[in-house]
Amino acid sequence: MRILRTIAEVRAVVADARSGGASVGLVPTMGAFHEGHLSLMRAARDAHGLVVVSLFVNPTQFGQNEDLGSYPRDEERDAALAEAEGVDILFAPEPAEIYPDGFATTIHVEGVTDVLCGARRGPHHFDGVATVVTKLFGIVAPDAAYFGQKDAQQVLVVRRVVRDLNLPVEIVACPIVRESDGLAMSSRNAYLDAAARRRAAALNRALAAGEAAFAGGERDAARIVRNARAVLADAGIEPEYLELRDAVDLREIAQIDGDALLAVAARVGAARLIDNRILRGGA
Repeated sequence: MRILRTIAEVRAVVADARSGGASVGLVPTMGAFHEGHLSLMRAARDAHGLVVVSLFVNPTQFGQNEDLGSYPRDEERDAALAEAEGVDILFAPEPAEIYPDGFATTIHVEGVTDVLCGARRGPHHFDGVATVVTKLFGIVAPDAAYFGQKDAQQVLVVRRVVRDLNLPVEIVACPIVRESDGLAMSSRNAYLDAAARRRAAALNRALAAGEAAFAGGERDAARIVRNARAVLADAGIEPEYLELRDAVDLREIAQIDGDALLAVAARVGAARLIDNRILRGGA
């Protein structure tokens, strides 16, 4: 595995691989790898001749009072894990390589960024996500890019960018990887002390309660959300949001008559955690 720092280096390696007929898979990350990241790398490795993993803690998607400075970073550990998964290129640029002096372009996606995490973290968050992912697509020119379903809203934002800008990239959303107690794996789980870690498992249990109500025939969104919220209340967790929305465009729904996204965000101890379930109500 090669660790590359510059756009020019990545483009040269990709061009050489393509000249030999290889397809290219990209896994965009901010590092602090866990099993969820590794599952994306495996999916890309199974499908492509060249696998590129980007490791870049993107400053433009963090707000002033968010955890940019404390976000977990350990490039040596991440590089070892990526190499063990057969990754070909770890692209680990400095911020100035991605955002040089005078950088003045932002990608903004309307609609799906206005709710859930977009409403709570502010418009800068998904603007930063959309902009850096678009840049990575331009740098790597992948055939497919791999994202985790845990970040369901992010996946929808990236798919909208690809659709609206006619980018020739397949977006692959891979299943959420969970701890043994159901907690969705996240780099921010490292912020949890023992007590908070035990409480955090309630997020998955809350989603499971909503899913169970749906499986039992409930289609009223408010009732499904109420079942899930009760589980959080029992754990002493007040969510930032716990909402049921259309799984494609995130519009509000009162009744489930298609696929729906049950999504939650909550602060537990020092960590802001997110999780979700897709409730399959479509034909």
